[in-house]
This record gives sequence, structure tokens and C-alpha cells, in this order.
Amino acid sequence: MDTAIIAHPTTWKASWHLASFADALIDDKKTGQRFRADKLIEDYFEKHRDWLNDEELSKKLWVKNLSPESRGNEGMRDFIVQNIPNNPESKKSAEWTECRNFNLMLDTHLGPVANESSKVYMRPETCQSLFTDFKAILDTTRARIPFGLAQIGKAFRNEITPGQFLYRTREFEQMEIEYFVENDEKKAMEIYNQWKDNCMSYRTEIIGIDKEHLRFKDHEKLAHYAAAATDVEYLYPRWFWEIQWIHNRTNFDLTQHQEISGKDMQYSDPFTGKRYIPWCIEASFGLGRQVMVTMLEFYDEEKLENEESRVVVRFPKQLAPIKFAIFPLVKKDVQQIEIAEKIFKKLSKEYKCEYDDWWAIGKRYRRQDEIGTPYCITVDNQSVEDWTVTIRDRDTMQQKRIKADDISF
Repeated sequence: MDTAIIAHPTTWKASWHLASFADALIDDKKTGQRFRADKLIEDYFEKHRDWLNDEELSKKLWVKNLSPESRGNEGMRDFIVQNIPNNPESKKSAEWTECRNFNLMLDTHLGPVANESSKVYMRPETCQSLFTDFKAILDTTRARIPFGLAQIGKAFRNEITPGQFLYRTREFEQMEIEYFVENDEKKAMEIYNQWKDNCMSYRTEIIGIDKEHLRFKDHEKLAHYAAAATDVEYLYPRWFWEIQWIHNRTNFDLTQHQEISGKDMQYSDPFTGKRYIPWCIEASFGLGRQVMVTMLEFYDEEKLENEESRVVVRFPKQLAPIKFAIFPLVKKDVQQIEIAEKIFKKLSKEYKCEYDDWWAIGKRYRRQDEIGTPYCITVDNQSVEDWTVTIRDRDTMQQKRIKADDISF
């Protein structure tokens, strides 16, 4: 689906975003700097982790768990005062305030006058419009439970302390799936667990991420709408951070929108006649994080036998943005160019390809290695004679000669 970025303000009241979509922040009175309390604690844990597992680290730090939010605002403030006496940026003694919640909704105004009655909000996530449009989709598509709705689009958050590269931005590309199932708690949990298994299989078997670089982190303190929740975390150079989450949202969202809007959100089973508000299993991703994880996983600086090195991104072939690069060996050779262009046009009908005739052939190979292109095809003088080309493999750098008509992915 592709829905509006600005929704009716009541949408965010129904979803509890206006009441509870907030970060706990703490200030250093001496400098006026503001920090996210949970991130201060997480950073403290990282500095003391020493590659211990979570259970060992908890014992070492004399804490019951490593989930900052589960302590509540008062508990987080107490932990910071006792364990983090210095401002992490100035390195000087800090005077910490109480932890206070700051709403992350980014507001704007519609209409000629900017006042409270014209205030609206930029969507902080892409899923709520999938819930508000649920009934219209049922009526127009005759979808049957179970079915899913998905959306990719911009989301906006009023981050008080943006930073950490792609992790704290005020505008980002989000991908979400809402999968509607029967209002049966046991069945919903079975599907939730199946989604966890499928998620791990997808990342390890299809994308090709090392299993040791991924883990689930189940939520100890559940959100108001959730029956179960987990984060999928990736082992960054610093430590594990979230790249996706999977939630069993129960039927909270549709129930809330039905109550606030007065519109019936029930599903009518055409076979049993049963009417109910379905439960929902959600998967949510930040697109930028997925790209960053992929780059970290497959980026390599390889030492070659001649003491040189090359940068190569070892994307799985199905994931590589460019599948083939086609080169004429000599830029000014009309016959080579003609053959190279024919091959480029033919392959481009099925695959994303790149044509390159600039600089020496070795530099062209290196350029394609850096963007992860699996195969480079070179047209030379022999190609003019017998319609053969050399094809070079990105990972092994080995070349072999084949008929141009035999090129395949």
C-alpha cells in the first residue's frame, strides 16, 4: 500500500502515540546537554561487556537485567547517578536531572492559521494507516484471513538527540508488514514464532548473513499493545544493535480505531459466519539499517598475492545491484563497441547491467568489485572473430572464455 504521510490527529490518539510514544531523557545541569537515559545505560554496558554473554555481564555489573527501560524513569536515573557520574561527552562530573518523557511525534499545521486546532502530525511509523484502511480493504478486495498488508515509506520522529549515524534520525524510510490472523491467542503465538523462524532463515539462507552475527532479543517489558515482542539484532563492530522487530500486537489497534472512530472493524468469516476483530503479527524494518547491515556483512578488503589489495563487496549474486558489467577492451574500436552494446542491450532486458569503457581494464574491474558486481564481460579482438567474450568472476577473479550467446546468470 501507499498511504498519506499526514493522518487525522485522532488516529494518533487512538493508537496511544500522543500519550505514550516518548523517550526518557536526562539533562546534565552543568552543561545543559540532553541525553537519552536508556542509551546512556546501554553505552555503559557496552564499555563493560568485554565480549561476555548477557548473563555473565549481568553478574559482573550486579544488575538483574540489561534492559534499561524495564527499570522505569526513576530506576534509570538512579542507575545513571550511581554508575555514570561523568558527562560522556565532556568527561567531567555531571549533575543529572530527573528523567522526563519527551514525545517523539513531529507536528505541523494545516490551514491558514497555525494554532492548536490546526495541528497535525507527521506519521512516526507506516503501520497505523494500514489499520485505519483495514475495513476498506476488506470491502474492495474480499481478502480472507489470514492476509497481510505492507507499506514502504517515510516516517518522521522528533528525535531530541539525533545521531549515531542511521540510528537516530528525524526522517527515515520504514518498511512494515501487518499480518492479520484469527482472534485466537494460541494460533497467533504459533504464527508469531513461525515468523521469527522465517526471519532468521531469510537473513541467513537467502541474504547470506552469518548466523553468528544475528540474534533475537525478546522484550522483557512489553508495550501496551503487545502479547510478545522481539528485536532482531546484528553484530555491528561495536556490538549487537536492532535491525528489525517482530510483534504480536493482539487486536489492540483495530479495537482502538473501532472505538474512537465508531466504524466497525470486524472481520466476517464467510465460511463460519463468525465475526471478530483479528489479531495482528507485525514485522518492522528500517530500510537504511538493512542496507548498512548488508554492507558491513559483505564488504571486504582483500590482500592479493602481488602485495596489492582490493576492495570487494561480496554480495550474494541475487542481491547485487548490478549483475553484469560489459566492457569493450579498446574504447575506440568500433567493432568491439558494437558487440559490447549488443550484449548490453540483450542482458539489460532481464538484468540490471552497466556499460563501462573508461580507463584501463584493470581499473574497470576494481570499480565493479567495489560495488559488488558478480560478473564482468570483456569484448576484445577475438570477440570480433568468433563472437566469444571473457567473463570474470568477482570473488575468484578467474576468467574464462565463452560464447556470447551462452552468458547467463
